[in-house]
Amino acid sequence: MSQVVKCGLIQTSMACSVDESLETIRQANLDKTIGFIEQAGKAGVQILCMQEIFTAPYFCAEQNPRWYDSAEHIPDGPTTKLMQELAKKHRMVLVVPIYEEDIPGVYYNSAAVIDADGSYLGKYRKHHIPHCLPGFWEKFYFRPGNLGYPVFQTAYAKIGVYICYDRHFPEGARALGLNGAEIVFNPSATVAGLSEYLWKLEQPAHAAANGYFIGAINRVGTEAPWNIGEFYGQSYFADPRGQIVSQGSRDQDELIVADLDLDKIREVRNIWQFYRDRRPDSYGDLVAP
Repeated sequence: MSQVVKCGLIQTSMACSVDESLETIRQANLDKTIGFIEQAGKAGVQILCMQEIFTAPYFCAEQNPRWYDSAEHIPDGPTTKLMQELAKKHRMVLVVPIYEEDIPGVYYNSAAVIDADGSYLGKYRKHHIPHCLPGFWEKFYFRPGNLGYPVFQTAYAKIGVYICYDRHFPEGARALGLNGAEIVFNPSATVAGLSEYLWKLEQPAHAAANGYFIGAINRVGTEAPWNIGEFYGQSYFADPRGQIVSQGSRDQDELIVADLDLDKIREVRNIWQFYRDRRPDSYGDLVAP
């Protein structure tokens, strides 16, 4: 009998002006996302992921300490607590990407993972932090992740998280596979004219190289006053063969849903024995400074 898991991705535009108070911004984005969570619940979605830092704009377009105050603790902050209630209500696993405060002055780009009974399973902290292009000043806001590449055993599947810029680095994608991930979610905020040519290239390649499913999420719209480019949506699921099996639009707030047959992982890996044929004894130079 096939192990089919119904999964969903939420892509949205900003729900209000960035000139509003931080709490107004957070609440407006929460309200919009909760509407899609309710829609997902009615559709029978079992695992659902939101976009990168979904409660806020992509504030890395500027360097402004104002946004430090939008960070929350995980799991004790209000957004994680609310998502635990919604996960339990809908019997749905939630991947919740938010701006995390560890201690005062130490912040991470993180994602909480909540099981279908509402229990908090853990978090992933983004490892690779860009600070090389105008409008992507992430080192001003985020410390590099320090929790490794965890895989979470949920009620429905073993899942991992890789956040936005991480996707350009195959090493972490491989680590998630070696740690047992069946589905990897990559919540992102990425704009046209810069990375769009890679959007449907890199992550399907990770899926094929590692024999797992990937859910790639991108927000939509433009965000004034920065206007660093169009967030081009096109959130999608790719299967273990690297084939895109469900995809969202370029410019619409929406829920993307796909039925993922986990048996396909074994089927593909029995053909392409990439894990058997690895040569870690020869890869030492990869971790040299």
